[in-house]
Amino acid sequence: MTGTEPATTRRSLHGVAELLLAGPQHRATGRIDLRVVDGGFATAAGPDLRVGGDGLLTAAGRFALNGRSYDEVARSAGLEAGEPAGVYGGGPGVRTDEVIALDAGAVETVLTAFADGDRALREFAPGTEPILWPEHFDVAISLDEVNYGVSPGDGFQAGPYAYVGPFERREGEFWNAPFGAARTLAELGSVAAVVRFFRTGRERASVP
Repeated sequence: MTGTEPATTRRSLHGVAELLLAGPQHRATGRIDLRVVDGGFATAAGPDLRVGGDGLLTAAGRFALNGRSYDEVARSAGLEAGEPAGVYGGGPGVRTDEVIALDAGAVETVLTAFADGDRALREFAPGTEPILWPEHFDVAISLDEVNYGVSPGDGFQAGPYAYVGPFERREGEFWNAPFGAARTLAELGSVAAVVRFFRTGRERASVP
């Protein structure tokens, strides 16, 4: 479908996370953190907003996303579309009047990456709470000055990938990305392999 290739879908969902979930949540509670839930992602605090497939679910009902602007969806749901103002720079740069364009297969790829990432992070570091960040649109944790996470794809890597990002740069063959180390989910092949990658990253990051 024209205009709904994976990058376009990913940008649209990133806009949903920022403009329709994180923004309203920040205005209500001061928080921007989101969370992965079954079948999608959601706010971590009030109001209770979540994305499931191509719909926005609120206390008032389910509202279609595809083919509508963020402003239109927000008005239907009784929300104000907009980013968490003044919190961060370098987000997706999506305007509230842009039209959301989603391809079902690409949506599934993004949501599967988040679900697998959330599962891997919880297995890797039990007791931690993975956060879906609206700025970079990845699910991640920080542990002993190292970031661990999974991205559905971005300007660095077109497809979903796992990463390990020490606060201070490390040298060596393992560290193959500007921010640390990255491996595509296709290359890793399973949630268990993602966990092993995180564990290896923790070991390598412990060496200055």
